[in-house]
Amino acid sequence: MTPVDSFADFICELDKLKAVKRKITLPADSDREENSAEHSWHVALMASMLSQYAAKPINIQRVIQMILIHDVVEIDAGDMFAFNTQQDHAAQAEKEITAAKRIFGLLPSPLNETMLKLWLEFEDAATPDAEFAKAMDRVLPVFQNMKNQGGSWATHKITRQQIEKRNAHLKICAPALWDYVSRQLDNAVANKWLLD
Repeated sequence: MTPVDSFADFICELDKLKAVKRKITLPADSDREENSAEHSWHVALMASMLSQYAAKPINIQRVIQMILIHDVVEIDAGDMFAFNTQQDHAAQAEKEITAAKRIFGLLPSPLNETMLKLWLEFEDAATPDAEFAKAMDRVLPVFQNMKNQGGSWATHKITRQQIEKRNAHLKICAPALWDYVSRQLDNAVANKWLLD
């Protein structure tokens, strides 16, 4: 059995994720910005509740594990607004892979490689587990922005097409959830929270 102290650096490093701010604001907490640790917890809990909508068989334990680690790279790379340019996303991807290697490298072997592979699987979204995990990560802001009268969508003048493109995985891996999202986007456009 690996000594517990060999996990200490990684466990303590995770605290830094609580300081990474996102564009989503929290009306329930004086409209402060959500942090990435809160986001990961929220997505994981949501995925466990909505896993019944997965169109393909998934291992919800793996899905939740992917979700809980997917943003740890932001400790080094920071969070980037989902609707930045493609060039920004390419630069961010380079920062994130470097961060993943460093942060998961704090874990003892072979767990360090296992976690890195799991993170890469999430990024690629090519397996049913990863596709569902990524879809959950991307759909949470739909719920949040709808509850906040457009929230970051309205602030940044986001279009319906941008949200549809960002949530494309949902159409395949959870069509019933996609139907719900489509109706929400209709409402958002009607309320002028999203541009059509």
